[in-house]
Amino acid sequence: MKYFKSLLPFIAGWVLLLFTDTFAAIGLYNGLLQLVLFSLVVCLPIWLTGRMSYVDIGWPLGLTIIGGLTWLLSDGEPLRAAMVSVVYMFVGGRMGLGALKLWSMGRLKKEFPRYEYQKKRWLAAGKTNTPLAMQVDALWQGLANASFLAMPAFVIAANPSEHIHLLEIIGLLVCVGAFAMESIADMQKLNFLRTMKKAGERNRVCNVGLWRYSRHPNYFGEWMVWNGLIIAAIPSWLALYEVESLGIWLLLGAGLLFASWKMYSTLVYDTGAEPSEYYSAQKRPEYKTYQHTTNMFFPGPNKK
Repeated sequence: MKYFKSLLPFIAGWVLLLFTDTFAAIGLYNGLLQLVLFSLVVCLPIWLTGRMSYVDIGWPLGLTIIGGLTWLLSDGEPLRAAMVSVVYMFVGGRMGLGALKLWSMGRLKKEFPRYEYQKKRWLAAGKTNTPLAMQVDALWQGLANASFLAMPAFVIAANPSEHIHLLEIIGLLVCVGAFAMESIADMQKLNFLRTMKKAGERNRVCNVGLWRYSRHPNYFGEWMVWNGLIIAAIPSWLALYEVESLGIWLLLGAGLLFASWKMYSTLVYDTGAEPSEYYSAQKRPEYKTYQHTTNMFFPGPNKK
């Protein structure tokens, strides 16, 4: 059971969608498509190669599926449905194309450090059957796409109102601002690495621009994109009170909050900041000083 209990919240989230009057059909189609996608693009390559890195292709492509289904099957106001669909397809397509580029360059022939760290963590937790743990880890990410990560899109796109709520505008602005922050942080780090390479410097700590205020501003930006979607979903969730039973309505609200928490825990602990820092602290002599002076996730002023 210790291998499979991580799947239970996501199975419950998918079942919740199937028991709603509003999302049963689209939830079923999305779940089945995510299953096919992850089976072919993630689980099978993991089994053949013993490497988890294929998740980085499957997960974002799963977001594009959510966006496409939302656009095609939602019954809400068309412009609202189109806007949230474009956000999902853009975010998923951007990350998916980046992962496919790495695959074409042969970079997926070596396991990414964050997944090597995950294997160490499994062994420490007594999960000695690494191939099984890898498949389960891939499955929960596919089930996340089938459940909680699809909820903001489905909820927003189900709203038939032609009136645009203030929270929808705020949520969209948060998404745009957070995506800009994530992109700027990525460009700043890339420029820093190029500069260090030209100068013949190796294993230096990137502490320029946004990286002076957070050790992982790109991850923080990605998390805030999801928070923007959840903020934008609040008016549409409130409107569902007239359609769904009280219990289902409350659970859908809890599901939106769970999506934010799960993205946070993933970006900080599972495959994000913590695994990255495990290797950075070993590789870069100045990194421990950087850890003492700069916030890990939430941007803030430097500490003396």
